[in-house]
Amino acid sequence: MKRLIIHGDPGIRKGAIIDYDGEEVVCFGINRNGEWNGPETVQLWCTIGDESEYGEFERREFLPHFLEVDRVGAEAVDVVRSQGDLAV
Repeated sequence: MKRLIIHGDPGIRKGAIIDYDGEEVVCFGINRNGEWNGPETVQLWCTIGDESEYGEFERREFLPHFLEVDRVGAEAVDVVRSQGDLAV
C-alpha cells in the first residue's frame, strides 16, 4: 500500500483501477485538493494497493504518515476502470 499524488484529474473516483508503474492497482480512497485554493491544478491524493490489501485499509491497519509517497502527472496514469461498482 502506498500514497500516490496525481497532478491533474484523470477522471477517477474511489474504487478505480489504474495502471501505474506497470501494474494494476486499486484506489482505496481519494482526497481531492486544490478546488478553491492551493495549487494551480487539482491534486488527487490516492491511497493505492493490491486488492488483497483492501481489508487492511478498511480496518485501518496501517499508519498513513509512514506510507511511501509517489508523485505523477495525470498523463502517466492509465485508467482501467474509472470508479468502483457502488460509486454514484
